[in-house]
Amino acid sequence: MHSVLIVDDSDINLTLIKALVLKLGDCSPILFDNPLSALEWCRENVPDLVIVDYMMPDMDGLRFISAFRALHGRDEIPVLMITANDQKDVRYDALLGGANDFLTKPIDRIEFSARARNMLSLRTGQKFLADRAAHLSALVEARTAEIREREKELIFRISRAAEFRDPETGAHIQRMAHYSQIIAQGLDLSPSTQKLILEAAPMHDVGKIGIPDYILLKPGKLTPEEFEVMKGHARIGHELLKNSRSEIMQAGAEVAISHHEKYDGSGYPFGLKGKHIPLFGRIVAVADVFDALTSERPYKRAWPLDDACKFLEDGRGKHFDPLCIEAFLAGWEQVLEIRQRFRDEEIPQI
Repeated sequence: MHSVLIVDDSDINLTLIKALVLKLGDCSPILFDNPLSALEWCRENVPDLVIVDYMMPDMDGLRFISAFRALHGRDEIPVLMITANDQKDVRYDALLGGANDFLTKPIDRIEFSARARNMLSLRTGQKFLADRAAHLSALVEARTAEIREREKELIFRISRAAEFRDPETGAHIQRMAHYSQIIAQGLDLSPSTQKLILEAAPMHDVGKIGIPDYILLKPGKLTPEEFEVMKGHARIGHELLKNSRSEIMQAGAEVAISHHEKYDGSGYPFGLKGKHIPLFGRIVAVADVFDALTSERPYKRAWPLDDACKFLEDGRGKHFDPLCIEAFLAGWEQVLEIRQRFRDEEIPQI
């Protein structure tokens, strides 16, 4: 059913044009004798065809067409202007101003039917193309979502592979990833960026796959030589993930190489300082350290939350980006909720 908007200040003309529209079949005429009221209706509704008279009070047909075209999504709706026979200049102005065609008074029934059907056929084609484009867009979105889900599964499995060689737990990875998202939210990053860091953060320690067991699983303090080997996990993780066409993998590579850098330049592997450290690395550094401190492991007790927060505060401008610390602490209620949602299993002490 096509909706046909008819705007004319004459009741006789409205009645006549309504009758002609109804004879077209499959059309619903909407009548207005005031162009301002018709324009207000158009703000909330999209007609399939507009038939508007030129001579009207308050707003003539040319001004109506101009205002109608200025509304969002109304630039392609067919418009028929009705003019008198001697108003050739007006017809030219109408065509130049956005009208698709015009009718002259007195209205000829056959001419009206032909011109109106042509305009409605044009509108039908527009709607078909729009529906087709929407359908194709939905298909692309669905396929993209499938690919992204497969990416996320692959990332999860890669992260799990690192976990099997590391005393850290899967809950740690979930917590620190969500802490990272909380920080990104506090920094007013876009929702898509918040989602990206949530998905990329779990890959921060994937490079531990390449660290020997005698170092990775050592319960005591590492020697300086062993620590140098351990630091290599940042580069290994970057090598595993870099040059991917996946946005998530690219972000994961950035996180892997930079999450052990420190704000004062004393971190590794490059000794980057301040804003030279990638933002994702600065965010994950806070999330990772906080969860490591507050998590129980076979070789250590969990720190009290107050002590862990003091450690973060003391590290402002030294280990951590002050803005990331501020964003993390501002989301404290969410932090506590994440800790409850992703809890470690009981770990025996040694």
